[in-house]
Amino acid sequence: MRRYESLNEGWSFRGPKGDVTQVDIPHTWNAQDGQDGGNDYWRGTCSYSRTFRTPEGFDSVHQVAYIEFDAVNASADVTVNGSALCHHDGGYSRFRVDVSSVLAPAGEENGLDVTVDNSVNDRVYPQKADFTFYGGIYRSVRLVIADATHFSLDRNGGPGIAVTPKIKDGEKDATVRVQTWADGPHAADATVRVRVLDATGAEVVAGEGADAVLALPNAHRWDGTADPYLYQAEVTLLSPVGEALDRVVCRFGVRSFSYDPRKGFFLNGRSYPLRGVSRHQDRKGIGNALTTAMHEEDIDLICEVGANTVRLAHYQHDQHFYDLCDERGLVVWAEIPYISEHLANGDENTRSQMTELITQNYNHPSIVCWGLSNEITLSTHDKRAMLANHHALNDLAHKMDETRFTTLACYAMCGPFNRSAFVSDVVSWNLYLGWYVPGLWLNDLWFGFFHLVHPNRTVGMSEYGCEAMPNLHSEHPRRGDHSEEYQGVYHEYMLRFFDRHPYLWATHVWNMFDFAADARNQGGEPGMNHKGLVTFDRKTKKDAFYLYKCWWSPEPMVHICSKRFRDRARDRICVKVYSNQPQVTLVVNGNEVVTKACDKVFEFDVSLEQGENHVVARAGDLSDEATFVRVEKPNPAYSLNGKGGGGNWT
Repeated sequence: MRRYESLNEGWSFRGPKGDVTQVDIPHTWNAQDGQDGGNDYWRGTCSYSRTFRTPEGFDSVHQVAYIEFDAVNASADVTVNGSALCHHDGGYSRFRVDVSSVLAPAGEENGLDVTVDNSVNDRVYPQKADFTFYGGIYRSVRLVIADATHFSLDRNGGPGIAVTPKIKDGEKDATVRVQTWADGPHAADATVRVRVLDATGAEVVAGEGADAVLALPNAHRWDGTADPYLYQAEVTLLSPVGEALDRVVCRFGVRSFSYDPRKGFFLNGRSYPLRGVSRHQDRKGIGNALTTAMHEEDIDLICEVGANTVRLAHYQHDQHFYDLCDERGLVVWAEIPYISEHLANGDENTRSQMTELITQNYNHPSIVCWGLSNEITLSTHDKRAMLANHHALNDLAHKMDETRFTTLACYAMCGPFNRSAFVSDVVSWNLYLGWYVPGLWLNDLWFGFFHLVHPNRTVGMSEYGCEAMPNLHSEHPRRGDHSEEYQGVYHEYMLRFFDRHPYLWATHVWNMFDFAADARNQGGEPGMNHKGLVTFDRKTKKDAFYLYKCWWSPEPMVHICSKRFRDRARDRICVKVYSNQPQVTLVVNGNEVVTKACDKVFEFDVSLEQGENHVVARAGDLSDEATFVRVEKPNPAYSLNGKGGGGNWT
């Protein structure tokens, strides 16, 4: 039976300047210079090396050994004991290296060397985008030992098992197809035993075969955030005499989904508007070298805001995060980093990354669609080649997975008649009307026109948002000021806009978290995109976070906005409150001012006394409080004052 040993600790890293340091995995060499602005973070080749001992009892005749890398950005060359074994292009997917033939005898040391390259080239995506391409071995590494006859470890980094549940709307019974692939000297003579287990671990149904179809009576559906029920498929590879050679267990969910150009998205036969966020994985001072706890903190925040969908942009994310989405019931858009520009020599890489994305993530019930590209028309010149590659990717996705649909995200300047918007099954747009260009009302105009001229085309909004720094504030918020107040105004409009356009199959805020984009210089903090609802370090929830929470979450809440805007140079101010309760009462300096009944956004005209003013908002048993200080002059720290304004990174 297979076993795993971590190889995360004790690496020697030779960095950009040739200096050698001791590091543990996950690790990136761009954690600092990839976040400080200037578009000058170091991109090139670095190396990692370590030794590891061949496990006691390893038998090279009857066993195999692989080194499994969860992700290395962007290209990797792996050498063991002086033998060059693998080259891998693609910085976000899992790959394995068969080291069986070169390992030292059991108990002896082996040398492992990994050369990693994130330099500029014209063949490996991404090369141009609004985020930092951190170099390094930034996800876990482990040694895998298995029987010589085993479920495949060479199938595009996948688990060697594909589970396809099918159920029709309105029906209780499902079928579950379980496909497995086995390698090794006795694979042809081996038997595959299949068991389906419920959430308690009890066997529900069993069968045999490398391609088994099992009836699952009275199936418990995976039903989004309300009930994300998960089964397990357990497959065991048996020798002709009944010896268990290998075993793999994976979770899956039974659900049906569809989309309609006039009614939006459906889950298990009922209307289920997808309203959620996009996520970049990186963090302040850490880059993309995340721990398990960091992934879990992210999913907790996404669930707290009340999202029911997440677009995992713009690349394959960590397997643990897809697992978390399965567990929490978040509907996922998964995509490859085919982004911004069609590379002359990059077609093969887009297809290999799509192949790995689908193979490795096929069993996740949270995933409903595969994203072909993002803003690919932004700077593409060879449109014919780009379109041909999109059609090839679309065909590949459907060939590999008949159960899910395809999508892509169009650039704002990609018009409603652009041919690239009609390749995938559905389409979404990245539009920042009301931020990069004036006029929030243009959102209604744009989508109203698209829906009018393409009534049979299912459309959504894959990106929208505006920059906000928690330290920047304005009594008169306006586009471009990066104030927390304008971000609130912007998203208030967008949420009501979505209510007016229920046919949108999905909407995804850009972004859940601030993230690094070293080419930027905005908001007084270079190297950052500040469109997040939460700051880069995950420590500050901006007011807009609470706006979405009161719109999406069933949890009763009340929140006073602009708490960080303490110093006020006016005798009267507007105090804004977000709440999903029917009434809010405002109390100022111990005196009840007024009770209002509103729909989620409450505004109160408040007179300020000299010095500190204590404000309390009450909604039933809930309350929130803030302090505002009457001052003589506006606090200059609340304004950009000409520092780092600017437009889009393009």
